Amino acid sequence: MAQGGRRITAEQWVDAAYARFTKIGLDSVRVEAVARDLGTTKGSFYWHHADRGALVRAVMERWEAEETEHIIAAASAEAEPRARLRALFGTVAARAGRRGGESRLYLDAEQEGVADVVTRVTRRRVDFVAGLLVELGFGAEEAERRALLALAVVLGLQQLERGTRPHISFDHALLTETAFTMAVTPPHAQVG
Repeated sequence: MAQGGRRITAEQWVDAAYARFTKIGLDSVRVEAVARDLGTTKGSFYWHHADRGALVRAVMERWEAEETEHIIAAASAEAEPRARLRALFGTVAARAGRRGGESRLYLDAEQEGVADVVTRVTRRRVDFVAGLLVELGFGAEEAERRALLALAVVLGLQQLERGTRPHISFDHALLTETAFTMAVTPPHAQVG
């Protein structure tokens, strides 16, 4: 139980752990720290979760749903592939401040035991963007390269921002618009 006699639910544990992840990173998801955030003891944790690994898995499931599946579903509501891409890139830019933990996730995935989730999410993101680029007329290999580059830009911006704060500020909307333009602009004919 938490202070004041209020019972903490399994979902509240995941909410608090996810909040830590999004702000700091997965390594901050520690039972003792999350218990402090909730105003309870770590003993309360074990009523709901077997161990830290179970909590981390729940956090990763939420990350996958919120930062990939929900965003893809929202973008998919658009009729045209260019509009779906624009919606996707716009949503990614708007959520930039809510993905601080993701800036370290790709580096920490193996150590944290979540490389399979990160790989699955990466593949899903790349496949979605590449599929839209194919619909726009790009060949499959070119679409794959451009999708990987677009994801690398987003992840790289997250890491740059985290590492240079407060000395460099980022206009995520403008930078994402540039990434969108790079992704959808056909290559120019070579000058001979």
